[in-house]
Amino acid sequence: MIRKTLAVFAVTTGLAGTALAADPDLLVFDWSGYEDPGFYQAYIEKHGDGPSFAFFGDDDEAFQKLASGFRADVAHPCSQMVSKYRDRGLIEPWDTSRIPAYGDINPAYIDSPIFKDEAGAWFIPADIGQTGVAYNTEKVPESDVESLDVFLDPKYAGRIALPDNTDDIWALALLATGISDWTKITEEDIDKAGKWLRKAHQNVRAYWADGAELSQLMATGEVLISWAWNETPTTLVAEGHPVAFKRDTREGYSTWFCGYVNLKDGPGSEDKAYDFINAWLAPETAEYIVTEWGYGHSNQKAMDAIPAETLAEVGLDPVDAPALAQVPMDNALRDRMVEEFEKIKAGF
Repeated sequence: MIRKTLAVFAVTTGLAGTALAADPDLLVFDWSGYEDPGFYQAYIEKHGDGPSFAFFGDDDEAFQKLASGFRADVAHPCSQMVSKYRDRGLIEPWDTSRIPAYGDINPAYIDSPIFKDEAGAWFIPADIGQTGVAYNTEKVPESDVESLDVFLDPKYAGRIALPDNTDDIWALALLATGISDWTKITEEDIDKAGKWLRKAHQNVRAYWADGAELSQLMATGEVLISWAWNETPTTLVAEGHPVAFKRDTREGYSTWFCGYVNLKDGPGSEDKAYDFINAWLAPETAEYIVTEWGYGHSNQKAMDAIPAETLAEVGLDPVDAPALAQVPMDNALRDRMVEEFEKIKAGF
């Protein structure tokens, strides 16, 4: 049974960049909401408190802040950002001999020299998610969301929300224009997807920054359709709202995975950084993130122990549709996508 609500976390964390103080020996730079103690119970049991947290709103903000000199011990980027952290010299490899569950990680999430090489593991995958269409089942017939072009439908003008997030927004636009592999895109592909996004922009009521914000917009009925993470429909259904999650549109859905990097010259305890990672990879954390958040976990051994019906309940079961994986891509093209998205939001 899914019972978690994000509203309390939104109140607790406040604005991105705000710090939440606890154990002063470990500072984790993370997405708002991930201070949830269900993710690191073993750390609390060992040290009596959770780590301290500082928060960011999206991957680009996190990278820019760290590149500008902000100091923390551990950060939580998604996979497509890891090469940028490495190129800028912001991180150092983890010693996997100190991470007993590393061998239980699904190999698909570490099978890249960007994530692991002879120096060690530069990235510890943790949370796994999907982005699809969340919609109000009382106001929107399922036939209307068979295609991603629902975001262009004038019938829903002012009742649509899209993510204020470079990777998710371009995953949507690329899928909508026929592309499900962004490692092979060209400037022409970005131009075509950008034109689609400009049309969708005309219907947008809000660009959401986190799941709690989107949940509120959909719970009140202000927004009827959104490009959303698993978290939003999982939370809203648990609260009794008429919301469904559709991944098998004609054009498909997107998949992503995020994890933790070891920041170079962190001010806190290296030993506690490993304790934090080991707590995150525990089977109890995997069960918690699935049942309470609706996300998957990188520990495949732990995921295999979760009943198939539970995975289906939160939208983690297989579907027959194209999937755009948010994996590392050409950084120059991604920078171009960042710039273009800012223009689109500004109306240009």
